[in-house]
Amino acid sequence: MNIKGKTPIRVGLADKNPLIQAALKQLLSEDGRFELVHVASGCEEFLRNIEKEPIDVGVIGWIIGPCDGRFILDHLNAQEDAPRIVVYTGDESKTVPSQVMTHGGAAFVSKSEQPAVLLDTIAAVSSGRMVFPYIDVRTIYDNPLSTLTRRELEVLSNLASGRTNKQIARDLEVSLNTVKFHVRNLFQKLGVNSRSQAISLYLRS
Repeated sequence: MNIKGKTPIRVGLADKNPLIQAALKQLLSEDGRFELVHVASGCEEFLRNIEKEPIDVGVIGWIIGPCDGRFILDHLNAQEDAPRIVVYTGDESKTVPSQVMTHGGAAFVSKSEQPAVLLDTIAAVSSGRMVFPYIDVRTIYDNPLSTLTRRELEVLSNLASGRTNKQIARDLEVSLNTVKFHVRNLFQKLGVNSRSQAISLYLRS
């Protein structure tokens, strides 16, 4: 039941685990602040869903099938009216919150938190706030990926998802030579000589 006089916050989900999907569907359906618009099991499906039916806030896992949350965040960073993204994950790595922040996410919530924390975070993000646990911002710039531009990060994210240069050029609507230029630049910045080395560093970072 919607809160009288208020338009519900439109939410989209992306999580590879059907049990998490079911739990979040139930959770959102019981809170009148929200309207669940669509659910996806993978990154590309989630991005397609957004194109078809815009949302206010996306709630995504960090590892979603063959890609991760960075792939979604990097793609949405290039869009003017992109939804705000809350990363909801059980990944206990201390670096994930800072990665979410540097890639343009609006919030990070651990799955160890009470469900009410996630719901309140979605509402806060919808109103323009950012919600993160304590992050030592000095450590953000220790990450070698911090030297890359947003477009270079987007290209690297695509490489990590197994795309070829031609596929990346098509998806980003740029020329093949432009993609090669970005790949060459990011190799130099990261100090690597191959795609496999760049992808390995991306996944470790």
